[in-house]
Amino acid sequence: MSLESDDFAQFERESWERVASHYEATWSGLTRPFIPHLLEAARVTSGTRLLDVACGPGYVAEAALALGAEPTGVDFTPQMVRLARERNPRIEFRTGDAQALDFEDDSFDVVAMNFGVLHLPDPEAAFSEAHRVLRSRGRYGFTVWARPEESPGARIVEEAIESHADRDVALPQGPDYFGYGDPGTCGRILGERGFDRALLGFRTVSVDWQVPTASYVFECERDFGVRTGALLALQTPEALAAIQAQIEESVQAYARGDGFALPYTAHVVTATAR
Repeated sequence: MSLESDDFAQFERESWERVASHYEATWSGLTRPFIPHLLEAARVTSGTRLLDVACGPGYVAEAALALGAEPTGVDFTPQMVRLARERNPRIEFRTGDAQALDFEDDSFDVVAMNFGVLHLPDPEAAFSEAHRVLRSRGRYGFTVWARPEESPGARIVEEAIESHADRDVALPQGPDYFGYGDPGTCGRILGERGFDRALLGFRTVSVDWQVPTASYVFECERDFGVRTGALLALQTPEALAAIQAQIEESVQAYARGDGFALPYTAHVVTATAR
């Protein structure tokens, strides 16, 4: 990896160590509803040997176990691995690198990653590693966020940042946050890494993130976000106040009962190893 990639990897690792203990109370309500779609698309059933990469607190592995699969989890953040082990003592979790997996070739039927791809310095290295540890005709599945034009919740945050934030601040450069958002790009890149382009799966799914207050989204991004949180940390108090006010105003349109239901959209991508 380049020095720039090393900087981004360190930034991601340190950021997730900082927010890991808050993940259950914040982001899990947004990311977990996509897991059934991911496991269904990857055709996870009883007896499936599954590797949950960038496992976080182990939600994908936990859901796979409930289907009768045989999961293992790996994450680059020791704090996340500790939380995963506490939640699911029946499952093996390891600290490791998605771009250099510590597993033998042909070890798994399915490799899955729920929103981990764009937190990696080199996602395509992770694709190659997923292919290496998969058996022939094994399946790789991952989720990535759809662009704000397709995702009302993401659009609320993006428009507020675009209107008020200074983006010309020093942050480690990572991959395009909305990369791999079309089947053509996914098919080409995965095909170059040993997957069968003809069997690419690309499914767009929307879920509602149930949040309790209009300020909740901004507070999660500011206090427990990684890339967006780092951007917000470098803004002036005036800019932060304007971003918060715009987000809170926009969230009002999604009031449901005692809270708010914000639609977020993601792509579920699956590929079959040649």
